[in-house]
Amino acid sequence: MSLAPRAVLVHRTTEYAKLHARHGSPGQARFFLASRGEDAEAAAEADASVRATLDEVAHAIPADWRRARVERSDLDRFLFSPEDVIVVVGQDGLVANVAKYLSGQPVIGIDTEPGRNPGVLVRHRAPDAPKLLRAATLPHPTADELTMAEAVADDTQRLLALNEIYIGQPTHQTARYVLHPRGAEGPAEHQASSGLLVGTGTGATGWLRSVWQQTGAGGRLPSPTDGELVWFVREAWPSPATGTELVRGALAGGESLQLTVESDRLVAFGDGIESDALTLTMGQRVRLGRAGTALRLLV
Repeated sequence: MSLAPRAVLVHRTTEYAKLHARHGSPGQARFFLASRGEDAEAAAEADASVRATLDEVAHAIPADWRRARVERSDLDRFLFSPEDVIVVVGQDGLVANVAKYLSGQPVIGIDTEPGRNPGVLVRHRAPDAPKLLRAATLPHPTADELTMAEAVADDTQRLLALNEIYIGQPTHQTARYVLHPRGAEGPAEHQASSGLLVGTGTGATGWLRSVWQQTGAGGRLPSPTDGELVWFVREAWPSPATGTELVRGALAGGESLQLTVESDRLVAFGDGIESDALTLTMGQRVRLGRAGTALRLLV
């Protein structure tokens, strides 16, 4: 007998809820916000909207399904199963946060504050949840297959990201490494920089776009379903020992980028989750390219 589907509600605690927990009461949380010139009523309303959306989505889960709830900070400790249906209730960035922990499960994005979020990944509203949950269990649900990026170190450490992977110092110090834009067989350049970004078309709506605009790179950025990745070196520093020629490019199909660490320690993390990073030490090599898995986001 096969297991019933499990709906996993992914959410993020609001700033107002954190203040409430810290100060002990709604009144104290409001006083704290007001004393700093913040709109306490708007913060309370946004928190209420999130909680109401979560409740509405929870009530839409079929009675014979299993269910679970996981907060963003607990994602790296939560065990997802193949039969799960992931329902992200929150902002676009929360979909990216959960994507790295999945392996093909269908994902539904529910916007908690329509009009405030771009809605690139949280495309639906709470009233749509019943039909979306039913659709998720169909043999071939209508979904966009969003390309993901992957970093694989020579000690088998592996990292996935929906938006981008950053490699650099965990502080603001200079990162030193050797960059091979076409893998081990391609040209190489010793670099000292603020780090390297490798990202997808989904990431091209965020951090990657900022770097692309600032560098005046020209050309086009990929779309979320394109198989192509793009990469940028941040603030490369020219010196007698380091170059600035290989600072941006694209990776099509199975192409990869290789980096050899020359600093004592660098980190690699995906989609801004610094707490779940790979640690890379001097001499280690890491390959970056398109991941073999994609995020299945229900349309």
